[in-house]
Amino acid sequence: MNFLRPIIVFVGILAAWQAIVSGFSIAPFILPGPLAVFDIAVERADTLAGHAMVTVSEILLGLLFGTIMGTVSALVMAYFRSARAWVLPVLVVSQAVPVFALAPVLVLWFGYGIVPKVAMATLIIYFPVTAAFYDGLRRTEPGWIDLARTMGASKAAILRKIRIPAALPAFASGLRVAAAVAPIGAVVGEWVGSSAGLGYYMLLMNGRVQTDAMFAALLVLALLAVAIYFIIDAALRRLVSWQADMDPASHN
Repeated sequence: MNFLRPIIVFVGILAAWQAIVSGFSIAPFILPGPLAVFDIAVERADTLAGHAMVTVSEILLGLLFGTIMGTVSALVMAYFRSARAWVLPVLVVSQAVPVFALAPVLVLWFGYGIVPKVAMATLIIYFPVTAAFYDGLRRTEPGWIDLARTMGASKAAILRKIRIPAALPAFASGLRVAAAVAPIGAVVGEWVGSSAGLGYYMLLMNGRVQTDAMFAALLVLALLAVAIYFIIDAALRRLVSWQADMDPASHN
């Protein structure tokens, strides 16, 4: 029954979209109807698929590098007290400076290839992963740590066998947020400077006033983002399978 809910919501959105277009007689170049968007998406499926592969590569690489950097940063702060004074300012700066403002600089440094887009996605992902994982490591049940120390466990053993497993639910929450925002970095990077990708294709079609094609690219991007999120969510549920699901609706 759970798989029907997203379908019902999706169909409802399409119906509302079509009703708005028809009811207010909106010009197609301002807001095309969903049928026109689907028609152009089918017609240009090969082109959209090629651009989608570029964007997906940027998103997945950004997720990979952002997760690795965030995990390492959180572990360093949890294990070495003196490192917090060095890593925390980096965390703050990564959020204080708007990542969108860095996009032109990254393109200037790394060119119009995939590197600046991956760097943008990595920067966006870095903070939620680091903050969530570090918070989970920091909030480990004190009684468990005291018991391990009483039994002669080393600091490294406590981190590996107690603190990291206890922090996995928090890490999973941070990674879910990262999966949801990862497409932002890739697309913004493509808007600033690119020759391929769904963000680039959207700008190209907007400049040519082909609004239906622009919405088709946006629809593909939305579907890809949702698919990536649910795939990662399913993998994380297996990773923290012992954690009770607190959502009553999930049992219906």
